[in-house]
Amino acid sequence: MQLSVIVIINKTIHNIHYATLQISCFLFLKGMLSKFVYLCNLHESIWSLQMNREIYQEPLVSRYTSVEMQKNFSEQTKFQTWRRCWIALAEAQHELGLTDIVTQAMIDELKKHETDIDFEVAAKKEKEIRHDVMAHVYAYGKQCPIAEPIIHLGATSQFVGCNTDLIVQRDALRFIKKALVNVIANLASFCSTYKSQATLGYTHYQPAQPTTVGKRHTLYIQDLLMDLDYIESLEKQFKARGAKGTVGTQATFIELFKGDHEKVRKLDMLVAKKLGFDDVFAVTGQTYTRKLDMKTAETLAGIGASAHKFAVDLRLLSNLKVQEEPFAKGQVGSSAMAYKRNPMRSERMTGLARKLMGLPADFASTYSNQWFERTLDDSAIRRMDVPQAFLLTDAILKLYLNITSDMVVFPKQIERHLRMELPFMSTEKILMACVEKGESRQEMHEIIKVHSLDAGKVVKEEGLDNDLLIRLGTDDSVPFSTEELVAMVGTGEEFTGRAAEQTDEFLAEVVNPRLAEYQSLVEKMDSQLNV
Repeated sequence: MQLSVIVIINKTIHNIHYATLQISCFLFLKGMLSKFVYLCNLHESIWSLQMNREIYQEPLVSRYTSVEMQKNFSEQTKFQTWRRCWIALAEAQHELGLTDIVTQAMIDELKKHETDIDFEVAAKKEKEIRHDVMAHVYAYGKQCPIAEPIIHLGATSQFVGCNTDLIVQRDALRFIKKALVNVIANLASFCSTYKSQATLGYTHYQPAQPTTVGKRHTLYIQDLLMDLDYIESLEKQFKARGAKGTVGTQATFIELFKGDHEKVRKLDMLVAKKLGFDDVFAVTGQTYTRKLDMKTAETLAGIGASAHKFAVDLRLLSNLKVQEEPFAKGQVGSSAMAYKRNPMRSERMTGLARKLMGLPADFASTYSNQWFERTLDDSAIRRMDVPQAFLLTDAILKLYLNITSDMVVFPKQIERHLRMELPFMSTEKILMACVEKGESRQEMHEIIKVHSLDAGKVVKEEGLDNDLLIRLGTDDSVPFSTEELVAMVGTGEEFTGRAAEQTDEFLAEVVNPRLAEYQSLVEKMDSQLNV
């Protein structure tokens, strides 16, 4: 009898375990299915939005920028970071002694729903109350009924707004720095390869003394290194707004902590630490100073200016047929002129940089019009300007990476241009050689001048090659044959001075040490263009 009872009990326990397992599996699969359906619906919504041809599409997103930067400025990132701020505030309040108001159970509930934002509930509430922060407080509270009373406790809207802006911009700046470092690495490799390739220099866009292809591109690196310096300086300015209260006085937090100033100061720093900052703005109004936005825009616009200079130069070189950006197989240069190889990437870079370089004026106006502790005219324009400044810089650097990863140089065409101009540039060398042969400097100067003007006239008016060396070599007054003069002039390398040596020194002493500091960032980046 006793054995039978034990058997029955064991079977019952087994059945209970089996039933529990079935229920667990069912709930797990139901949850997975729910998430799958949610992701499918989300993907369908995104795809529908992207493919909607009946409303305006932002080209920076649909055509030009990296997914990484797009996600950084997404609504998901923004509002999830708001929740990070609320969690950090609740944790700090709890840790500093407000355990009777903010409980661990509340914090646990807030953390549980940190990422699963109900955008529909928030959007519906915002339409009703016309306040985005309170709409999301409401949506978060609906998911967290236990924690609902303490969400946003003691804070103002700019607690989540400003701290989130600072986090998002800080992260975006890291993406920009990584891309910038890799552009510098690309150019450094290019400079090393072409350090000795003589080419015409240009001043006033007129032929000047030869330089080398590599030396010319060290100038672009130097500008980008200055941009990198400014980024490093700017990064030090990024701090948390922290927990400052409505107008920056922390009045509500003083009330919460019963007049304990030291705890309020600790709260400020503790929140900052939890959000990944080492420091806070010592003082603020309602917002962190918009001066920081202005300096950020100036730094990004500086990158735009550097890229613009490079892109315009490359377009000019493309016209001369000495250097080009990559030209994809199947790419069409012109709908009418099938032979054309238009520098569309450099042209696009120029256009995007032009837009970026114009943005600092917006930021300066926004900053200078913040009356006293704050005015709301900074809100709408910053929603557009802040993401656009970073997205534009991202798009520009993506193009810069793409171009510099596979630029094409045409040595024979470079030599042709040199041959056309070298005879003129070598006239002083020829004059000195004639004097060494015992000829009068003044007489030789006059002979060379006359032949140079005649040769220039033939080139410009008749479209013929530069025949100065032939003219001089067949003049009985000149003590050198044409062959001797050609050998004397050479290929142009002897006219490049220390260009090759300067390139080596610059790379070894300036560029490579800086790249070594960021070795972890130097890698093959996605620079594939969408169009």
